[in-house]
Amino acid sequence: MFEALTEKLQNVFRRLGSHGTITERDLDEALREVRMALLEADVHFRVVRDFVQRVREKALGAQVLVSLTPMQQVIDIVNRELIELLGGGQPHHQLQRSKEPPSVMLLVGLKGSGKTTTAAKLGLQLRRGGDRPLLVAADPQRVAAAEQLEALGKQLDLPVYSADGGTRPLQTCERALKEAKRLGASAVIVDTMGYVQTDQESLSELTELRRRLSPVEVLMVADAMTGQEAVRAAEEFNKAVGLTGLILTKLDGDARGGAALSIRTVTGVPIKFVGVGEKADALEPFHPDRFASRILGMGDMLTLIEKAKETITREEAETLEARVRRGSITLEDFLAQFQRVRKMGSLSQVLGMIPGLSKVAGRMEGLDEVYLKRAEAIVYSMTVQERRHPDTIDGSRRRRIARGSGTTPTDVNRLLKQYHEAKKLMQMMASGRGPRIPPGLRLPQ
Repeated sequence: MFEALTEKLQNVFRRLGSHGTITERDLDEALREVRMALLEADVHFRVVRDFVQRVREKALGAQVLVSLTPMQQVIDIVNRELIELLGGGQPHHQLQRSKEPPSVMLLVGLKGSGKTTTAAKLGLQLRRGGDRPLLVAADPQRVAAAEQLEALGKQLDLPVYSADGGTRPLQTCERALKEAKRLGASAVIVDTMGYVQTDQESLSELTELRRRLSPVEVLMVADAMTGQEAVRAAEEFNKAVGLTGLILTKLDGDARGGAALSIRTVTGVPIKFVGVGEKADALEPFHPDRFASRILGMGDMLTLIEKAKETITREEAETLEARVRRGSITLEDFLAQFQRVRKMGSLSQVLGMIPGLSKVAGRMEGLDEVYLKRAEAIVYSMTVQERRHPDTIDGSRRRRIARGSGTTPTDVNRLLKQYHEAKKLMQMMASGRGPRIPPGLRLPQ
């Protein structure tokens, strides 16, 4: 979602880098462009003003103007200030726990912010961490809210408690706590009603829920696409119920990103998780340093490595590496790698985590799904022998494969060419003659 901001910041730094040395006037002109880029990204004007002022003071105080590498120093200062803006060097995604289970976690937010879907995603996240979560449908106002949560719970094999439509949220939650103790649940995630207005009267029932349930976490789910509206709502919810954390949704969309850069500074409440897609596992812990790195187009290799470790075991990686070294990698292996990348997120998201490839990632948006579906259709139209021995595929076989996959012989030729190029590159990497793969991406430890 930060492609436009990233590109503008990189253009500023590129121009600074073209100067042998930087004058105070150069710095002021560059910071003026940084200010405009942040304002166009819908960052709160007070946040922009203070951010630019701090960068200027530190750049002058660090004697950047007489440095041998002034541009790198400016980037370093901007990076450090972005990290501070987003919450500091340490992540805040560790959720609190009560002394006696279950730990109650309230999800609050405006209508349409993605609260119900986020409840299921958070439940999956907690279960992967060893918890036994229970999801609670406590939104009697939205039509089919309980049914949606029940469907998500069934899909993810997570227990869901819901009551009759006429039951008040507080009664629902009190009964859900009894059910949680019966089930031995360690965490209760309450999907509360979504609000259109955030005045004190409208939030009175939510305030009562907060008082009676004594939750360890009150997490506001905010739609990053709504920009400064999300920031304003976060302020109101924080005043009414005392937020402990924020979850930003739709960060994979085309919003300008101002909410992400403003909300923590304006509210003082840390961002704990971010939603980066519609899939159930598309909820990431928020790391301020990694996020700042992405904004500056410097990639996010640590998150990429973590995602890689989730999709391929050490044994699978070792087997694949051995096959690459022997030169016996097949089209089945080639397709499996694409499918693993798909599990890590869209190809544009993955490329955006690799330093220097943010521009390529922007151009790939939407193309990867089309390409992968076509590649799958082509490979699945081949016989087992053809997949394992692609060199046997002649002209007549290519025409048959194209007919079977609903593609053209040109599409089949293109896929085979890409397979051979990828195979050659992987063999070069494995032998140490090509570009090196970061160790964490090669073999999960």
